[in-house]
Formats: sequence, structure tokens, C-alpha cells
Amino acid sequence: MDKHRNTQYRERKISSEVSIRELWNTYRAEVGFFACLSIAVVISHRLSWLIPVDFFDEVLTPIQNSFTITVCLFGACLLFLHSDGYRTRRVWAWTLTAWGVLDMLFLLQTCVMGIPVLTIGNEALNAYELLAGNFLGWLMLFYPTEALRPGWLTLRRAVLQLLPVVLLVALDCVLPVNLAPLIACYPAVLALLLASHIRAYRIWCEENYSSMDHIDVQWIVRYMIMLLVVGVSFLYLCFTHNPARAFTQQWLLFFLFAYSTEQILFRKNPWAEENTNDQQPMPTVNSQPPTANANDQQPMPTANANADLDAYAEALKQWMENAKPYLNPDFKLADLREVLPMNRSYLSQFINDTYGCTFYQFVNNYRIAEAQRLMSENPELKMTEIASSSGFASRSSFTQTFTREVGVSPREWSKKCYNT
Repeated sequence: MDKHRNTQYRERKISSEVSIRELWNTYRAEVGFFACLSIAVVISHRLSWLIPVDFFDEVLTPIQNSFTITVCLFGACLLFLHSDGYRTRRVWAWTLTAWGVLDMLFLLQTCVMGIPVLTIGNEALNAYELLAGNFLGWLMLFYPTEALRPGWLTLRRAVLQLLPVVLLVALDCVLPVNLAPLIACYPAVLALLLASHIRAYRIWCEENYSSMDHIDVQWIVRYMIMLLVVGVSFLYLCFTHNPARAFTQQWLLFFLFAYSTEQILFRKNPWAEENTNDQQPMPTVNSQPPTANANDQQPMPTANANADLDAYAEALKQWMENAKPYLNPDFKLADLREVLPMNRSYLSQFINDTYGCTFYQFVNNYRIAEAQRLMSENPELKMTEIASSSGFASRSSFTQTFTREVGVSPREWSKKCYNT
């Protein structure tokens, strides 16, 4: 098995000096996201100091809530119509629906009945505010829970997650001890527990897919950061004396709903193809998700069958070089079953043990080699053409993957190739 590692695949080469272009290509999405989020927070916060309280209560509150309701209900309709079997889209659609209905009730209370939801200006959070904040935070964690732990979220488990908050609020009302800080931090505890699954999710994606386009793990991180900012803004709103600070909170929510709906609507969910159900456990870092076909249980070759393993490796090598399946951007681990009689879990184990890398790295090694061949033989080709001809789903993913694995950008490598 070692000869296949040593002779067929180069080791990953990571440059010690990272160029500005490489950093930009790698973190462009994160830079754009944080720039937009920061602008929304700074501008709305500065404007909140200039807004008269009466004008905010009578004019801005109905307008902002109307915007939020429109985005929530319109986004929910789009996601329901285009769920395409993705449970994550349905979960986010129901979250938007619930928030839109809650905002409609809030608008009715504040504008028609004159009943404020938050007691702005109190030095301590009251029980209603604590329960409302935890309920909203609990509601917003449904989507990342389903995205990271498919099939785990059920009505019973969701209720059990909220039950400790209800009990703590009840104890806070009867005990002399102030439990407000503990209650206020409860959504953050749930979020941290959920974030611990991000690494397992990332590893599973790389072990089953050859392209991370539309399966961007960083999107989940961005979503969790937005929730953190909204949660801090909510607590800040509850402790401040000026109700116009709700202006910032409303714009943050509007940004969160609009941006998240757009991302979820156009983002591929890899779990949808696994036909997971509520009874299948979430994989850990050291385990694999259930296979798509429960009856596909061919045994993994044992350590004593080295000849079989070498034969499998040779068959895979010939297939990759002759059929070139890696030129398909949607090439998946399950496609290897055309030449290897194993189920998905054993295929992943075979790739890891034989080549010392994930399926994602295994396939992209071939794609990078193909791109290098094209650049050396066809200097007139544009980088976009080289990316598509090599099997990459986009030029950005081609540039990021090539730079990370080779140590220089494709354009820099091409220049060096021509100069030598």
C-alpha cells in the first residue's frame, strides 16, 4: 500500500510564506461577510443615537417590523416551494414562518394595543425578557442543528432543550438568588455544544465529496457568528435606556434573515443524498455516516488480504487514469463503487488507509495534475477554461485548492513553468 502513496501521489506542499492573493482567494467570502455585517452594525448603531424615541415608536418600529415580516414570509414560501427534499430548507422555512408570525404579534401589541414586549431601561432582565430571548435563540438554532446533525432534531428533543430555561425562569421568580446571568447565557451553551460538531461535519464532507462548492462549511460558522452578534445585541437592548437601540437589533435581524435565506436556498446539502432518517445517529469525528443502501454491506478486505488491497488500488488507478471520472465536478465517493465492491464507509476507509488522505484530497490531486498538464501544454488557455477542463466546479475553488496544495497560485506556477 505504501508504494501507492509514494509513487502515485505527491505530498501536500504548503508554502511557509502565504501571498496576499492566496489569502484573498481563501478568505474572500469571510471578508465580504464580516464587512457587510460590520457596516450594518456600525451604521445602525450610530443612527440609533440620533433617532427620537417617539419617532422610533410611532414610525420606525412598524416599518422595520413590516420589512422583517415580509422577508420572513416571502423567504419561507420560496423555501417551501424549492425544498427539493432538503430537510434543512424546510426547517429554515418553518423558522422564518414562526418568526414572521411572532413579529406580526409584536407589531399588533406595540402599534394597536400599546403593550411593549421589552421593558426598555430596566437594570435587570425580567422573567418575560429572559424567556423571550431564550425562546428566540432556541428557535434560531434549529437550522444549524439539522445541518450539522441530520435527523437528530425531533419535536421531543427540541422541547427538552427549552425545558431547562422554563425551569430556571420559574426558579428565578421564587428563589432569592439571581439566575438571570445563567439564563441569559443558556442559548450560548447550546450554540457551543452544537459548534463542537462542525469539525466532524467538515471531515465527513471531505471524505465523501470531491468539491466543496455549495457545501461551504464556513457558512455554518458565519451563521453561528451572526447568531452571537444578534444575541449580544438583544442583551444590550434589554439593558439600555433608549428604546431607539432596537433600531440596530431590527436591522441585524433583517440582515440575518435575508442573507441566510439566500445562502440556504442556493446551498447544497450533502446529507440529502444519504436518505437519513430520525433513527440514524450523527457520525462522530472517528466514524462514518450510514450508507445510502442498508443492504450494501460488503465486508472490508482484512489485513491478510494484501493482494486484494493491491488489486483494488491498481484497479482504481487504472480507472482514474483511463476513464478520468474526476473531470466531473459532481464526482462523489459513492461513484467509486463502479470499480470497488465496497459500501460507502469502507470506501472512505480504503482511501484513507491506502493513500493517507481524504477522498476530497485524493480526487483533487488528480485535478491539479490535470490542470498542470493543461497549463504546460496549452499556454493560451484561460484559467477559467483550465479550471472547468480539470474538473473543478469554479475558478475560485480551483485557485484555492491549487494554491493550498502546490504552494503557489496557478498563474504563478504557469509563469514559472514557461520561464524554465
